[in-house]
Order: sequence, then structure tokens, then C-alpha cells
Amino acid sequence: MSNLKTAVERYFAAWNAQDAEALRKAVAEAWTEDGTYTDPMADVRGHDQLAATIAAVHEQFPGFEFRMTGEVDGHHHTARFTWDLVSTADGSSPAAGFDVITLAGDGRIASVLGFLDRVPGA
Repeated sequence: MSNLKTAVERYFAAWNAQDAEALRKAVAEAWTEDGTYTDPMADVRGHDQLAATIAAVHEQFPGFEFRMTGEVDGHHHTARFTWDLVSTADGSSPAAGFDVITLAGDGRIASVLGFLDRVPGA
């Protein structure tokens, strides 16, 4: 289970990276070279597309960070966890969801399936 928790920590580090170089490094540490991310609004593969997707979210929600809620639940090479997108200024949270990750043999993420439970304007 510790490898799953470590992978989730690296995942959040990538989603919360604030500059391009930190984001590039965090994505490479979290995902395999051909790792994927799929949610209702994105379906991307590889470090460049992953970093671009994360950067686009930061552009849409400046001053927000992703925070895990609850605990990591997992078995074998798969984990699930919940998260909130939270304003660092006032604590508001316009979005929330849960993600399911699958790890590769090296402990990095091979795939992510994201589900949105709360979205802005819904």
C-alpha cells in the first residue's frame, strides 16, 4: 500500500506544481513516459500532453490547489482517492471528484481515470 500512497503523493505534487519547470519534473516523476489521464473533459497521453492539461487547469483556476480528501484505498497496482479543488485565498471549492490510478512496474502512474462529482456552474 505504501507504493500506492507514494504514487498519489507524486500525483498531487504534479497537479499542484506552480511553474513550467517544476510541472515538467513532477509529471516525469509521477507518470510513465506514455502514461494517460482521462476524465470527462480530457483524454491525454505522454508527459507533454499531461503537463499541458495541468497547466490549462491552473490557467482556468489561478490560486487553487488540489487537496486529497479521505484516504487512499487500493490493492495490487490500483488505487482510488477523492479530492477537492480549493482556493488558497478563501477556501472555496468549486470542483471535487475521485480518481483511479494504475501503476506500472516502476511505481509510476500508467493510467488515471478521473470522475467529477462537483463542477463549477453545475
